Amino acid sequence: MRAFLETGQSGLAAAKRVLESGRHRLPRETVRLLAPVGDPEKVICVGLNYRDHCLEQDVKIPKEPIIFSKFPSAIIGPFDDIVHPEESSEVDWEVELAAVIGKKGRHIKESSSLEHVVGFTVANDVSARDWQMRRNGRQWLLGKTFDTFCPLGPALVTKEAVTDVHNLSIRCSVNGRLMQDSSTSQLIFRLPKLIAWVSQFVTLVPGDILLTGTPPGVGVFRKPPVFLKRGDEVQCEIEELGTICNKVV
Repeated sequence: MRAFLETGQSGLAAAKRVLESGRHRLPRETVRLLAPVGDPEKVICVGLNYRDHCLEQDVKIPKEPIIFSKFPSAIIGPFDDIVHPEESSEVDWEVELAAVIGKKGRHIKESSSLEHVVGFTVANDVSARDWQMRRNGRQWLLGKTFDTFCPLGPALVTKEAVTDVHNLSIRCSVNGRLMQDSSTSQLIFRLPKLIAWVSQFVTLVPGDILLTGTPPGVGVFRKPPVFLKRGDEVQCEIEELGTICNKVV
């Protein structure tokens, strides 16, 4: 996928022609969907980026984006299993809108930032809260990047196919129980701001994935807290982008 995205508009035009031809199709039941981008150079994440998520924690709304990362080795497909690590007893869910970069850039201006986005997908920023909030000097990285802690999919939806990325319903259910239910309209820092901000520090390249934050309803802030256990099924859904569903094993 990275090589395809590097071809830019010519590659997208070729894909459109193939789609319109009606040929080269496979029955859905004969294929296993992988993550839309399985080996990005970077997985960049944003913390505390929903107003209502800040309120549930009783923390101040950030004045600048809070940036952290996951390693690409955390990525799995839209219906693959999340492996509950032996090292954690507080594994949590976080449905997130993910943007995929399609055009290289550094010091990108907000006014042109969406030109660098090829499309969007659904992500689950699975988090080991004990490692994120208490262990490892309270740095977030280790708690966020266990293997299998970044389900993505079910597809890369091009930005032209999305009505308004900043006004999509976003939900997460665990074993059929609705846990998160919000809208991307609640984002504190929208995509143009995030892309401009991050590109001050690093060069964004095709295939890079930007997770934009999660709404309220995560397990750690429930009373009492609720954490994932083996056998649970986590379903994340974003309007117009689709649904991913991952079992915890």
